[in-house]
Amino acid sequence: MTNANITLAETEKDDLDAFFQFQLDEEANYLAVFTSKDSNDKTAYVEKYTKFLIDPTINMRTIKVNDIIASSVAKFVIKNDAEITYWIDKKFWGQGIATTALKDFLKTEQIRPIYGRVAFDNHGSQKVLEKCGFVKTGKGKRFANARQTEIGEHIYKISD
Repeated sequence: MTNANITLAETEKDDLDAFFQFQLDEEANYLAVFTSKDSNDKTAYVEKYTKFLIDPTINMRTIKVNDIIASSVAKFVIKNDAEITYWIDKKFWGQGIATTALKDFLKTEQIRPIYGRVAFDNHGSQKVLEKCGFVKTGKGKRFANARQTEIGEHIYKISD
């Protein structure tokens, strides 16, 4: 994206309203797949993510484009492994924002290795991880709430 000022800010509770709206998009939800059982339950969404804001094992940032909330990126720990997650508002897809923001995030998030899991058919997200130095290390399967079936996933890892 040309002439865009992309910044990362510590996520605040007020940001969660925008994040909730982003994940309501059906196409985005389908591609993200690893979502909550009821993505329309705003109360549950805000309660869940409010807890994440005070969890010291989670590093959650709001991505802004020209001071407008465009997305989020976070590191969390599951089964002793650090993992990355991000979500981009659909109107910002294909503009390099996720790649730029994730590269910036990885400069400040020092834990390595970090893993990323991506639906087998989410080629855009796979490209973002690869451009940021992640390497495909395996495959898995997971139940995708958005699709109501088990699907394949690619597992990525960055070590340095």
